[in-house]
Amino acid sequence: MVTVKASYFAEHLGYDVTIIVTEGKGRSSFFPVSDKVNVVNFELGFEDLWKASFLKKIYLYFHKQRRFRKQLASELMRIRPDFTISTLRREINFLNSINDGSVKIGELHVNRANYRSVTVTNPVKKLFSHFWTKSLIGHLMKLNKMVVLTDNALNDWPEISNIVKIPDPIPFKFEIACPLSAQRVVSIGRYDYDKGNDLLLQIWSKVETRKNDWCLDIYGNGNREPYQELIKKLGIDQSRCHLHSPVSDVKAEYLNSSIFVLPSRYEGFGLVLIEAMACGVPVVSFDCDNGPRSIITNGEDGFLIPTFDIDAFADKLIQLMLDKNLRMTMGEKAQRSAAQYDIDRIGLQWKQLFDELIANR
Repeated sequence: MVTVKASYFAEHLGYDVTIIVTEGKGRSSFFPVSDKVNVVNFELGFEDLWKASFLKKIYLYFHKQRRFRKQLASELMRIRPDFTISTLRREINFLNSINDGSVKIGELHVNRANYRSVTVTNPVKKLFSHFWTKSLIGHLMKLNKMVVLTDNALNDWPEISNIVKIPDPIPFKFEIACPLSAQRVVSIGRYDYDKGNDLLLQIWSKVETRKNDWCLDIYGNGNREPYQELIKKLGIDQSRCHLHSPVSDVKAEYLNSSIFVLPSRYEGFGLVLIEAMACGVPVVSFDCDNGPRSIITNGEDGFLIPTFDIDAFADKLIQLMLDKNLRMTMGEKAQRSAAQYDIDRIGLQWKQLFDELIANR
């Protein structure tokens, strides 16, 4: 979304745009970004923390955080932007204190329950979590504007008055609808706990016993090995269930499928849902917090399944497999629903926000 919106702001709105990142030394962007967008990489390597011991992790965090603050302040003072948009990661702890003259906007892509989540297992951690949350709310309240993606997310933050909803845009234009003739189900999401691919494999093990002429293709980054082991454990036909690495041309995968599934345990929005729907593909998703229910009208352009109800998910998946007319009807409605997320419409909402904030400075 960062690359999509930055490219749109530069190409279509004529803004001078800079993306600042802290990771990825020597790596190019996986997603395309406009040549008109300047990319600055501080090369801080916060990724080093993942492999460090607990004590070393503490040292590395504060050391790198100090460098991050110094470098970001220096870069913003050099650029003197009109707007600084933060995805509300580590920089939220000091962003408001940088006096570069820019309007500060925070953009949150996860639901509150899973943002800076701390597992409370003892009194010390409970106290830490309390002060951490209080500090976070203070930083968010000082922003000029906080952007969230759904109506549910608006309600997640009753303490914040400077909040507005602007959903993610579809990152591509859609001119044709999928024929929905391929006996193929597609899912796109990291091989990670929150994305629920383990739940999807359990669902698929039930589906293939009743409908074994379809295949399932999952695309995402992360460690696939535990999921490959689960496929074996569940006795799933490996010739019809495939775990793939990430794919850049997701549109082609949607157009070569007939059903899209989202088995996530939680979602901040669900970009893959509106991508699939824009291609005229019916979707089946768990009704998890908090994105899917803001996108899907249950029974109209897709199915919302009570979270973690594997049997109900399998039943709706089989219903769509058996009924092409239902797939076509839902796919047509899905494509119409997705039109509200066209990038020109969302881009206009951002422009209106920018204009409003400048006028109120």
